Amino acid sequence: MDYTTLGRTGLKVSVAGLGCGGVSKLGLRDGNSEAQAVAIVQHALERGINLLDTARQYDTEAVIGRAIKGRPRDSVVISGKAQTKRGDDIVPVAKMLDDLDTSLRLLGTDYMDVFHLQGARPEHYDRLVAEHVPALLKERDKGKFRFLGITENQPEDAMHGTAARVVTDDLWDVMMIALHMLHQGPRSFLPAARDRGIGVMVMYAVRNIFSRPERLRKSIGEEIAAGNLPVAMAHDALGFLVHPGGAKDLVDAAFRYVRHEPGVDVTLFGTGSIAHLDANIASLLGPGLPEADRHRLGEHFGHLVLAGLEKPDHHFH
Repeated sequence: MDYTTLGRTGLKVSVAGLGCGGVSKLGLRDGNSEAQAVAIVQHALERGINLLDTARQYDTEAVIGRAIKGRPRDSVVISGKAQTKRGDDIVPVAKMLDDLDTSLRLLGTDYMDVFHLQGARPEHYDRLVAEHVPALLKERDKGKFRFLGITENQPEDAMHGTAARVVTDDLWDVMMIALHMLHQGPRSFLPAARDRGIGVMVMYAVRNIFSRPERLRKSIGEEIAAGNLPVAMAHDALGFLVHPGGAKDLVDAAFRYVRHEPGVDVTLFGTGSIAHLDANIASLLGPGLPEADRHRLGEHFGHLVLAGLEKPDHHFH
């Protein structure tokens, strides 16, 4: 495994992070038993992944608690979250604090390493900073978590209004953004995040758009119909990535693209399968894409907005 430092936190984290939610929820949604889900987390830890990302709404915190029981607490970096939105409004402060306590109880730990305000909408940002952050910092000072994070609300926040605010503030130790080969807009915030010492975790590196050919064809077709891509791309828009010296397939390309983007610390993925977990790790430990391929991705697709961010209907990557 390769490791890096998560921004100014000083935390030594694996460049691959296990997402314990998403559509799969460690395979629990696909019929995995809790014991099987625990085994996936433990296998990830044995492979050197030390960052586990969960949230109150994922209902996988008890699984993580079982998986890490008996391990030295400082050998695992736990990233947790609590939802910020309730309908069109924000979650009350008291509810978020209660979620934090519930998460700690289920995880079987006294603290989280990073606690995120999850899915923060741009229109709620000022209220969250004014109402929720002061209360959370008091909980941090009690030792319930070490560093404060925030995640984008995608695909609703098409223009990345939250990320734009985050990188101008000194409040946040970590931010989570959506980034992939056909959704490159957040790259513009990475230099500012790096300058401020904000650790960056990336979600949605693959989704269905790269793991399912039919989904990619559908997405490319929609972009062509909208006038965002030329008709000539309808047949094989990303085939140039797969070649000797390049990627072995599009999923491999997708992980290597995000993993080696300057300013990205951790690339998250979810899975319900040990075989897929191992394959994803192999890609994330591979070299960056050839520079010519990266340049072509930027030139052809850097202008797209929200391509492939729809909710996936399968989980493996």
